[in-house]
Amino acid sequence: MTRRPIPTKRAFTLIELLVVIAIIAILAAILFPVFAKAREKARQTSCLSNVKQLSLAWLQYAQDYDETVCLSYHYSADWSQEYAWDYHVDWNTGTYTEGLLGPYTKSGAINACPTFTGNTWGRPCSGYAYNANYIGGDLAAATPIPPTTLGAIAQPAETVIFADAAWGNPLSGCQYLRPPSDPLANYGKVHFRHNGTANVAYADGHAKASTQKFGAASPDIDCGFLSADDSAYDRN
Repeated sequence: MTRRPIPTKRAFTLIELLVVIAIIAILAAILFPVFAKAREKARQTSCLSNVKQLSLAWLQYAQDYDETVCLSYHYSADWSQEYAWDYHVDWNTGTYTEGLLGPYTKSGAINACPTFTGNTWGRPCSGYAYNANYIGGDLAAATPIPPTTLGAIAQPAETVIFADAAWGNPLSGCQYLRPPSDPLANYGKVHFRHNGTANVAYADGHAKASTQKFGAASPDIDCGFLSADDSAYDRN
């Protein structure tokens, strides 16, 4: 009786295995940056929706207060309570609650950019900042600046209200946008974190991604201003 040969399975050779690994590595090197950009694009879209909703909440606030816009921040007489556009902090207990725009945003989630990471210095910095000098006012400045009114904004479609923001390297969060002329300008820059763009909301309620970056310098080269002068911030 003739025995049939036992079938054998052909295995990969070492060279074939190395070729497959090399192909996978090449594909990964090509596709991973594409996937990363696509993921960041999705985050940018979510962020753009956030700043859009913030601008609409800001407009609703102004309508309820005889067209006077939301104050950037203020303190209680004993400095124990800090009230800002995005949060309220009780410095006696260190607890945080919703800020001045809280009743209009309805969701604390829209205060946070999904891409932002950075040092918040113990504050709930979310990656967004509010135009303090020309719009929300700065009551703690050497010469206190009150919040403006909607009617005082001459070009609302060109005046920034909220934007992606940060400063320094490593990055730190900030709540207040500063124009180039401000002595504190380096601590309130726009952060172009979304593949080289920044989401910006304007006084007429529209929001868009901007690539116009001015004044970028080491060490925070991804941060800058929306105009070379104060024109993108000024209400005139």
